[in-house]
Amino acid sequence: MAFLNPLLLVLAFVAASGVAYLGLRLLAPTPLQERVHALAGAGAPMAAAGEEIGQRLARWLGPLARPSLPAGGWEQSPLRVRFSNAGYRSPYAPVIYFGCKTLLTFVLPGCLLAWLWLAGVEFQANAWMPALLLLAATGYYLPNAMLARLVKRRQRELFEAFPDALDLMRVCVEAGLSLDAAVERVGVEMRLESPALADEFHLVSLELRAGASRTDALRNLALRVAIDDVDSMVAVLVQADRFGTSIAESLRTHADGLRSRRKLLAEEKAAKLPVTLLFPLVCCIFPALLAVLLGPAVITVARQLLPQLAH
Repeated sequence: MAFLNPLLLVLAFVAASGVAYLGLRLLAPTPLQERVHALAGAGAPMAAAGEEIGQRLARWLGPLARPSLPAGGWEQSPLRVRFSNAGYRSPYAPVIYFGCKTLLTFVLPGCLLAWLWLAGVEFQANAWMPALLLLAATGYYLPNAMLARLVKRRQRELFEAFPDALDLMRVCVEAGLSLDAAVERVGVEMRLESPALADEFHLVSLELRAGASRTDALRNLALRVAIDDVDSMVAVLVQADRFGTSIAESLRTHADGLRSRRKLLAEEKAAKLPVTLLFPLVCCIFPALLAVLLGPAVITVARQLLPQLAH
């Protein structure tokens, strides 16, 4: 059995290399696709390549996605709003998501069973069944955790950039632009600072161009973003538009409130920093410091006293 562990490492390396090479070969665009993407423009190749990869993954994972679909269908699922909150609007995103849930549910326990078989360990249902169930549950809920993390990260980016966008919108309104033109202008100017917020404003501008009312477009923005500050801003703009009050003054007041809240959150995190650093300080830094400071003294005392105690 001594040669078994190196053999397992070699087999795992060969399998991982083969899967990676096969995946790269299948996902790589063909020369014709590269030529089309090059002719499409400077920013189009990456987007087109991502769309092609998503389409291929959706085609492979499509049969696996059906067992994990919600009972009421994708159209009625709350996850549809969560995908909008995370910024994923591609029709292939839910197929990949539910396909990965089904795939991971069976792959993780399968990996454990394969390891037991290669290692020559006897399978005992009472001993290994809890581990298999735990791995299956982990694989099923891992995409949920990843989606929640992506939503939280995107909402954090939107929250930090939103006061600056309101200031820019206020400047545009005070300069004489209408609210619709100001929204479109902010979507262009915020592209470098926050691409996610720029995309949201661009969608609002597209909805307004398509004929949607300003109230519906703003409420759709609040639904896609799912941030309380954006909800309150939408309510302020809707009320200002309905009653004819000054939009610029409303934007100024709301932006000041958001900036004050952002400052308070930063101060709160700074106040929590000493408590957060307490655990790594006690568990990691203090033992090393005590070993460096007291180690030579302990060694010297042991060398002097142990011979005396031996007599």
